[in-house]
Amino acid sequence: MRSRMARGAWAWRTLWWHYFVLLWSLTDGQTRYSMPEELKQGSVVGNIAKDLGLGLTDILDRKLRVAAEAGKQYFTVDSGKGELVVNDRIDREALCGQSASCVLPLQVVTENPLQLHRIEVEIRDINDNSPVFMIEQKALNIAESSVVGVRFPLETAQDLDVGSNSVKSYTLSKSECFSLKIKQFHGGRRVPELVLEKVLDREKQSHHELLLTALDGGNPVKSGSMKIIVSVLDINDNIPVFKNPLYNITVPENNADEGSGEISLTGHLDYELTPVYEFQITAKDKGVPIMEGHCSVQIIVTDINDNMPEIILTSTPTPVREDAARGTVVALISVRDLDSGDNGKVALELSGNSPFTLKPSFSVYNVEITATDSGSPPLSSKKAIPVSISDVNDNPPVFSQPSYTVYLKENGVPGSILYSVSASDLDFGENAKVSYSILDSKVQDVSVSSYVYINSENGSIYSMHSFDYEKLKVFQILVQAKDQGSPSLSSNTTVHVFILDQNDNAPTVIYPSSAGLGSLSLQRMPRSAKAGHLVTKVTAVDADSGHNAWISYKVAEATDASLFGVNQYTGEVRTKRAVSEQDDSSQRLLIAIKDDGEPVQSATVTVSILLEDGLHEPILDIRHKAAESGGKTGRLALYLILSLASVSVLSVVTFLILAVKCVRNNSASCCVRRSDCDDYKNPNRNLQIQLNTDGPIKYVEVLGGDMMSQSQSFRSCMSPMSEYSDFTLIKPSSTSDFKEVLSVLDASLPDSTWTFESQQVSACQKTIPSIRYLNIHAFICMKVNC
Repeated sequence: MRSRMARGAWAWRTLWWHYFVLLWSLTDGQTRYSMPEELKQGSVVGNIAKDLGLGLTDILDRKLRVAAEAGKQYFTVDSGKGELVVNDRIDREALCGQSASCVLPLQVVTENPLQLHRIEVEIRDINDNSPVFMIEQKALNIAESSVVGVRFPLETAQDLDVGSNSVKSYTLSKSECFSLKIKQFHGGRRVPELVLEKVLDREKQSHHELLLTALDGGNPVKSGSMKIIVSVLDINDNIPVFKNPLYNITVPENNADEGSGEISLTGHLDYELTPVYEFQITAKDKGVPIMEGHCSVQIIVTDINDNMPEIILTSTPTPVREDAARGTVVALISVRDLDSGDNGKVALELSGNSPFTLKPSFSVYNVEITATDSGSPPLSSKKAIPVSISDVNDNPPVFSQPSYTVYLKENGVPGSILYSVSASDLDFGENAKVSYSILDSKVQDVSVSSYVYINSENGSIYSMHSFDYEKLKVFQILVQAKDQGSPSLSSNTTVHVFILDQNDNAPTVIYPSSAGLGSLSLQRMPRSAKAGHLVTKVTAVDADSGHNAWISYKVAEATDASLFGVNQYTGEVRTKRAVSEQDDSSQRLLIAIKDDGEPVQSATVTVSILLEDGLHEPILDIRHKAAESGGKTGRLALYLILSLASVSVLSVVTFLILAVKCVRNNSASCCVRRSDCDDYKNPNRNLQIQLNTDGPIKYVEVLGGDMMSQSQSFRSCMSPMSEYSDFTLIKPSSTSDFKEVLSVLDASLPDSTWTFESQQVSACQKTIPSIRYLNIHAFICMKVNC
């Protein structure tokens, strides 16, 4: 009877016990909780995150969880507070049966780095079960000749609770002829016995009805009852007597269904389900009246190795980088075997030629001591002493990577996470707890802590503000991981942060200059212009880089779309055909300038063109206006003439050399320069002369100056319309000064004569895309053919 009740309980007890033995360690500081059974779902057992030294961000970032076991998942972790909560009904009797102690070992897993924490939950018994008799009524036949004091064993009550909540006492209803005595057996088992207190007289009373009540020690007390019917029989002088009051039998669990003495098996034995069977045997004679004898039988089932070990994957392996450091935890594995003793001891091994090794999660050794006497024959006994190995802080934290590379888009939201570094420590407990910090360094003469901060518990790095690619392109963060040992050990790693450009800048029009003209640029050209005539050149720059800074030009609107066109890449505005008499004198072009970013940024510039008949050279106008102007204007003209005269000599020599080279090489352009890298290293010695013969306007461009600043540029134009051989050259000392001079000249010269632009020009720019600079170009017109 008792065996049937304990069958299910023993299965769970065996499973948990073997699993418990596998993981048990006597390490100090074991996290342990205690709770009563039958708590409702969602009840809090304890704050596991706090007790394990984990922050609230670790709960999600490190995926704090209770490893799933076979059967029901009794506990989970609250992802918001890190509390261990009840997930399912916990019945202590189903888990641990009649065991005095019921402790569930749990595995708590955290990732990044992968770690295993052991906790224990003690399940306390509550008085939720009443004592129960297996039969509701028992019949006893007692001869009237039975002597006073004879005892008759009764059925025992079963209570699934343990300790003080189990069966504590029995009571018998009031009777003149019978009393109740309790017989104590080895192991604490109590059996009630009915004692005859008075000689029975069948003629006076042939039947006696008694009530046996079993009481437990709970609060409040629970009870169970059984009815006893005593029949008084005529004299039968002798009752059957067993040789022994208790018989102990040992049977292998795989014994066949065949006779075993006078007791035979009627079913399959399973040690893992029921290791012990207990029952009462009653012997009756055939006399009149029938007499009975009683004894107890205890059958102990011995274990055989009939269960294979079961491997449990506590955590699913994550992809492992090929450069993972030695000692990196890949997965957590546990194993259990439902057998007992040596049959349940399991050893793990890996197949050969594997780059992985197995490391026990908990270090504990069982030291076996044998004591032998000197008798003949000698007798001995053995005792196993568990010895746990305490950890020392002999391993520094190791980062998952020697360095980290982070690519971060500019204009991000302040406070957003940039990256999470992680370090693991092969030590245990406090020696393995890692905290993170940022070592002080400078970024553009400012402490790196002004840019980012780090969560000391999980290694997550956050931005302090938004980053601008145009101001900061790359910086480094030096992160330190330190354990909590004494003395503490640490290691460092570098996080390289690259700011990625976003298309957050629209193109800026450098030329035509809109100063004083709003968004309009007025250009003049003769009606005699042919197809391909260079009217002007639109120049724009973009503060972004890469594709985001690639600029294209397009005519968005035009008075006559068939007359003018713009080069998509250079921005040169040229005539698409010869000008006719029917064309309007006033032409208007709206040029759209777009970059190649996503989304596209754009700008526009309006160019107004006047078509004039008999357009003459601007130098003549300068002379006329110089003669007409007085005082200051004449003095300015004189200074300009003297400056240009000094430069003319250099220009003539340059043109002669260039002409000779052009004739020899039959090339459209000639260039005298040092190597690109030499130009970059020696900007003051940089000199580039380029001849452009494309279209009706011939010009030579002379570049020079510091390439890292606003370089000075001189461009000499040779117009076929020029009637004079005079040179006009301006060498600006700065952009602002040059604009002032240009504004003076604009008042007296046609717009087609002067061109002012700022553009990106550098031979080394192809290899150093991050360097951008502006060149100021002055166009000088003269009558020379190359």
